[in-house]
Amino acid sequence: MAIAPISVQRRRSLYQAILADAKFHQQLLVFDRDLSAIARAAGCHRCGGTLHSARFARKPRGCPAGLSSDYDQRFSFCCAVDGCRKRTTPPSLRFLGRKVDLATVVTLIAAMLHGTTPARLARLSAVPGIDRRTIGRWRAWWRSTLTEGPFAAVAAAAVVPPVDIARLPVSLLERFAGDLEGKLTGLLRFLGPLTGGTAAMRAF
Repeated sequence: MAIAPISVQRRRSLYQAILADAKFHQQLLVFDRDLSAIARAAGCHRCGGTLHSARFARKPRGCPAGLSSDYDQRFSFCCAVDGCRKRTTPPSLRFLGRKVDLATVVTLIAAMLHGTTPARLARLSAVPGIDRRTIGRWRAWWRSTLTEGPFAAVAAAAVVPPVDIARLPVSLLERFAGDLEGKLTGLLRFLGPLTGGTAAMRAF
């Protein structure tokens, strides 16, 4: 069924509102704290040893105004056992691996611009720090995430029927329940194994 233009415009407005919502982003930080506490309580996945905090700084792009300085910290741990010292980095709803842009930005900007014309894409200067090449990389990342590698194999079994690859990430967002904030939170949790290193991927 075709989507009316007004519906598309309203959806894009909702995406933009969430990108600027510091309260929503601060809630993602709370979720990340919870995930880090679970990872720490589980101990080192290699030897079972105690984990010590070894968080590191990030310089994420796309943060709305009003976030605390804690938002720039990536939760991570290091095993306290001599001879092990294995790092454990829990999943995150804020960061997609090594990507500089926030997970919300990579998801919602790519979704907002799905199906856009070349002329509209050329006007991306309205989004600071994002150009056509960046959007192209994000679209390629979404396609490869759901079609290649170990995560794709397990995700395919979890998402039935399969999502429309050409419409990613919109087609994946639509699989989660609730309002847009709930859908986005669900999607970011779903991608957790991609953000938490090898230990998170094995758990998935």
